[in-house]
Amino acid sequence: MNETTSHAPPVATKKPASLSHHGMTLADDYAWLRDPGYPEVTDTDVLAHLEAENAWFEARMAPHKPLVEQLFGEMRARIKEADKSVPQKDGDYLYWIEFEEGAEYKKWWRRPVAAADDESADELILDEVALAEGKEYFRLGAISVSQNGKLLAYSIDDNGSERFTVRIKDLATGELLPDVIPGTLSSLVWAAQDRALLYSLANENWRTDNARLHWLGSETLSDVELYHEDDEGFRVGSSLSANEKWLIIAASDHETSEVRLLPVADPLARPILVKPRQKGVEYDVDVHDGFLFVHANDTHENFRLARAPLDRPGDWSTLIAGSDEFYLTGFELFRDFYVVEGRRAGLDQIEVRYYDDPHRVEPIAFPEASYAAGLSDNPEWVVEKLRLSYESMVSPATVYDYHVADRALERLKVQEIPSGYDASLYRTERLEIAARDGTMIPVSVVMRRDRAEAGPLHLYGYGAYGIAIEPGFSTTRLSLVDRGFAYAIAHIRGGDDLGRAWYKAGKLERRTNTFNDFVDVARGLIERGYTRAGRISISGGSAGGELMGAVLNSDPELFGAAVAHVPFVDVLATMLDASLPLTPGEWPEWGNPIEDKAAFELIRSYSPYDQVRAQAYPPLLVTAGLNDPRVTYWEPAKWVAKLRELKTDDNELLLKTNMGAGHGGKSGRFESLRETAEEFAFILWQLGVEA
Repeated sequence: MNETTSHAPPVATKKPASLSHHGMTLADDYAWLRDPGYPEVTDTDVLAHLEAENAWFEARMAPHKPLVEQLFGEMRARIKEADKSVPQKDGDYLYWIEFEEGAEYKKWWRRPVAAADDESADELILDEVALAEGKEYFRLGAISVSQNGKLLAYSIDDNGSERFTVRIKDLATGELLPDVIPGTLSSLVWAAQDRALLYSLANENWRTDNARLHWLGSETLSDVELYHEDDEGFRVGSSLSANEKWLIIAASDHETSEVRLLPVADPLARPILVKPRQKGVEYDVDVHDGFLFVHANDTHENFRLARAPLDRPGDWSTLIAGSDEFYLTGFELFRDFYVVEGRRAGLDQIEVRYYDDPHRVEPIAFPEASYAAGLSDNPEWVVEKLRLSYESMVSPATVYDYHVADRALERLKVQEIPSGYDASLYRTERLEIAARDGTMIPVSVVMRRDRAEAGPLHLYGYGAYGIAIEPGFSTTRLSLVDRGFAYAIAHIRGGDDLGRAWYKAGKLERRTNTFNDFVDVARGLIERGYTRAGRISISGGSAGGELMGAVLNSDPELFGAAVAHVPFVDVLATMLDASLPLTPGEWPEWGNPIEDKAAFELIRSYSPYDQVRAQAYPPLLVTAGLNDPRVTYWEPAKWVAKLRELKTDDNELLLKTNMGAGHGGKSGRFESLRETAEEFAFILWQLGVEA
């Protein structure tokens, strides 16, 4: 049950003296966190305020530290600490990653194929543990072995700002080359017989508007800009074709793309433009035997697969037509066949197809009715088997090899849970719940078979950017499920779980469908007896945090606790500020309130910060990252301030800011678990569930 003691945190020790002269409210007051119009407020003031919030979080959670430690212990006990991936062949080597006992980070290994059974031939090519030593935050961005296997390029971020520094290692000597490329935000692609590296810099607004070529041994200032994007809403990314003969440079926003090709052997050659951008048309490409394969939504929103001669790259002829029933999410080319991935009725599909026989289609069958499956790491051009990943809400992550000629799955590894896991104790369901407009919303649920009726339930949602939330496995989730929770994923509109139309039905002028779907799923679960009002905890992050804010404004009585991670809650102000890192690229997703009055009014009507009002809100835990370039820390800070000013209840409202991290929270496999343990402890505390 909820405590009613005072929840007000200490206030900042210093605020702009001018505020009192303008009659500003506490929420307006938070402008001082970022507004250069208040020069008397220093970085020290800002940090002091956020540290005070963190101190209050620690004070309120202190009585529940034993529960946090208990949950953390459970979660850690489900992780096999000394573990490694299944080795995969790439050229002359087998590659794998490995965690050592107690290690937060992994090590990258390889062994010559010629010495496949000789452990003494193992080579440690990258040691994240050593790289992360002494750092509060560490993240490996990109890693790429040169085609001749002699060099390793990698990039790291050590503060959560998502600006990565590239280094290059000589794998024969273990020495680092003098080349250093700071400020990147991209993949790393080798070119020109491994004498050059393709990458992208993040500009001052954290936008990748370029593709650059670095010649090994040269100064970074002399790097060649192969492509520059002038539209501030577009981002640039680079990749390598499956046959490793072409560099692929793509520019795109959320609804339009444009691709250029350069020969790997001659990256300074004149680029081949596949097809000029056309608003609303997205496409990506790969190359096989003189032909482009093009995955595009130009004739159907669920995409088609087309082919074009390399000398006429814009002349697309259909191989697989777009379909309402099959959402074609991607493809991968190999020398002798190609693989298509997609979803049918929301479930993952993988099909092997053949260049010489368009009617030969070999779907890969999986054992469960609801699952998540896809191609895994398949780096080679000539293969006889495919590496696949598979899991469900009750089946731990499984690695398969699919033998193409035999059409047979070979199970290589099943995620081990050292503390024990009995799948027979759990059941999963795939429901459909009617939204208020009659649309049936899929819901994936997992629970123990002995769960009491109408017990507590945790509901998770995201619903943006066409990102599907798959019904996969989670070891951390078991700490709620084993305490009587049902855990439900609402596959709401805004994601592309049921195809591209599902995504479009939750963006721009139809954005409110996302929030309504989530609320209607919660009501539907109550009506079906899974839980009752006030016994539902909810969580979401980033755009999912926006979802949390919207549904707490509209239907607070449904929920007993909420957790909003790095929540995108000040939507209107962010979309009005073109100087922020992501804003111009986000207008196709949310609308441009600067130029469109209707977009302004619509965004204001649901923007969580703008719609906070005087009413009772459920207990709420909010997180932020000081170095977050995606959702800037002041968004959750001012949202919390406005909630504290206006809400009419005494329920807990806590803000925790990671002072040395960014959008993803703490790095390291165990430190991130501790944050999940804090989240779950808050939920159990607020719902009064026995530990």
